[in-house]
Amino acid sequence: VPMGGDLPGAAPGAHAPVFMVTASKDPDGANLDRIQIIKGWLTDTGETREQVYDAALADGRQVSPDTGKAPLVGATVDIRNASYTNEIGDPLLMTVWRDPDFDAGQAAFYYVRVIEIPTPRWTAYDAKFFGAEMPPEVPMVTQERAYTSPIWYTPK
Repeated sequence: VPMGGDLPGAAPGAHAPVFMVTASKDPDGANLDRIQIIKGWLTDTGETREQVYDAALADGRQVSPDTGKAPLVGATVDIRNASYTNEIGDPLLMTVWRDPDFDAGQAAFYYVRVIEIPTPRWTAYDAKFFGAEMPPEVPMVTQERAYTSPIWYTPK
């Protein structure tokens, strides 16, 4: 099913859906930090819940079995010069991911979020251009993100 499509309903006890995901960096942009799959579902009381899964990580990192979190990718940002290098991250990430918590009787949606390595935020470029000192509360680094359309799952 392509992004934006509908998965056909499965019989109770059916196998979880499997997603093949590939992301590549913009040729003029930053390397990639990770691919995340966001799953949303409705509880029995009609409330929406979401779970974020780190599906592919750059630089050989692994999700910690203790915390369920991935270690940070690091940063190469030089705020004073409003620059960064692509010495960390990967230009291409891909994975095959299966929903570990699939319930064939539960309506759900899935979408993909791709996160780049840290880069200078527009405030860092302005500070350099104007020779200005920014207040400490002004963010100077960002991690750009891209999102897909969701895939919808409706039980039979």
